[in-house]
Amino acid sequence: MMVYGYARVSTVGQDWATQAAALEAAGIFRLFAEKVSGVAARRPELEGCLKLLQPGDVLIVTKLDRLARSTRDLLNIVDRIGNAGAGFKSLDDPWADTTTPHGRLMMTVLSGIAEFERELILQRTSEGRARAKAEGRKLGGRAPKLTPHQRREAMRRLDDGESMRAVAKSYAVNHSTLSRLLAQQQAA
Repeated sequence: MMVYGYARVSTVGQDWATQAAALEAAGIFRLFAEKVSGVAARRPELEGCLKLLQPGDVLIVTKLDRLARSTRDLLNIVDRIGNAGAGFKSLDDPWADTTTPHGRLMMTVLSGIAEFERELILQRTSEGRARAKAEGRKLGGRAPKLTPHQRREAMRRLDDGESMRAVAKSYAVNHSTLSRLLAQQQAA
């Protein structure tokens, strides 16, 4: 059984010495530490640590916010730890300890709440999407480069014989934008 520690600070001016001292006092074998924002998708030291975990190992952090940026992120990371057969502990959050029955219960309850919250979010977004479609609004995709007024004006200028490149340049768009607009108008 190996005990690993993970420390993270967000900015260059911060130092993880306090975290390292607390983790070493907790008896870690190896420290993984990095200076990277919690919202960063790529945290190489954390990834390296998670890949090393074997059944019976334990990953310790000083605080939950050093490991995860949200409840969902925390649960995903703890799930990866659990799938490796390892345990997880947070020194400042004793309830977050998957090496004990009480800690596993708390993580299960937290997981259930997060799943419920996620389902509510999906339900609300589905309802909003359905309402928008019913109102005839287009969902997704890029915003049009030209406003409806600009499109009408551009078509009028093209009908008056102005060159496509000159009209496109005046609206700061590529001439292919006007070509597509012209094709849409002719198809309608």
